[in-house]
Amino acid sequence: MNIILDLLLLLLIISYSYLESLVKLFIPRRRKSVAGEIVLITGAGHGIGRLTAYEFAKRKSRLVLWDINKVKKEVGDVSILVNNAGAIYPADLLSTKDEEIAKTFEVNILGHFWITKALLPSMMQRNYGHIVTVASVCGHGVIPYLIPYCSSKFAAVGFHRALTAELEALGKTGIKTSCLCPVFVNTGFTKNPSTRLWPVLETDDVARSLIDGILTNKKMIFVPSYLSISLTLERFLPERALATLSRIQNIRFEAVVGHKTKTH
Repeated sequence: MNIILDLLLLLLIISYSYLESLVKLFIPRRRKSVAGEIVLITGAGHGIGRLTAYEFAKRKSRLVLWDINKVKKEVGDVSILVNNAGAIYPADLLSTKDEEIAKTFEVNILGHFWITKALLPSMMQRNYGHIVTVASVCGHGVIPYLIPYCSSKFAAVGFHRALTAELEALGKTGIKTSCLCPVFVNTGFTKNPSTRLWPVLETDDVARSLIDGILTNKKMIFVPSYLSISLTLERFLPERALATLSRIQNIRFEAVVGHKTKTH
């Protein structure tokens, strides 16, 4: 009998959640203030990190741009952490150097663990903070010649989701989490990217979307926003249809293939 009641409650919650999402389409989300908040951004010297730092600065946040040992001593408890640092080496697997694979995981996911573990205790004590994971569409779907990058971004998305669930299980609902998943961004790390179905994004547009997501406590931030619908539909497509869709997308960028640089 209890299982029947639980299932009925689940159906009720699902119906309510869909109704709530529909209402939110027409009602602007309430934005929180980040004025005076201490914000630590990794990888802030370039691309998304740099523009995100500018966006926080406009909102009068106190920015910390690295050196974790001095952070706690000089500025106090960090309340917003943006795990943004990233590394990418476009190449086929056999042309990818072992040290490049290791570096990709060290920067794209292991770094998230170490800095989050360093800053999380003070957030836990106050039950207050916001942890942001910068991932990618490659954390939800794969692209040839980016095996280490895709793998690390899948791990980053998993890190975000597992951390979110754990904080909720611990009752630390005052600590918010967000995960940024954009398509190709014109940062210069990937040479000459192009695709027929997705836009190549500019860093300032992505940074604004990230800030908007943080201010509204959005858990998963897709850029462009319709990407979430596309990814959902892809889960229901048969393998042959997915292969056709991949050909239609015609994703291209410069990569080392067979020890030569080619555009694929």
